[in-house]
Amino acid sequence: MSLLLKIPDDVAQAIRLPPAEQPKQLLIELAVALYARRALSFGKARELAQMSKHEFGILLGRRGIPRHYELEDLDDDVAYAHSQ
Repeated sequence: MSLLLKIPDDVAQAIRLPPAEQPKQLLIELAVALYARRALSFGKARELAQMSKHEFGILLGRRGIPRHYELEDLDDDVAYAHSQ
């Protein structure tokens, strides 16, 4: 499933970002907001933001958003530890 968001032209023009940067920056903002609301896990939020775990973690820290450590995160960490 893919989701298409329609942003009215006057709103898009009011966004204080270069038009070429808008899609990526809006995805990042959406990912951060959904993560902060616990609507997305860390993994899915960073995937939406198209960032590495490290990059997304740094971004959350800079914005003062606490990291939610969920069972999925533990599973990822255990799988990573076993692969090393």
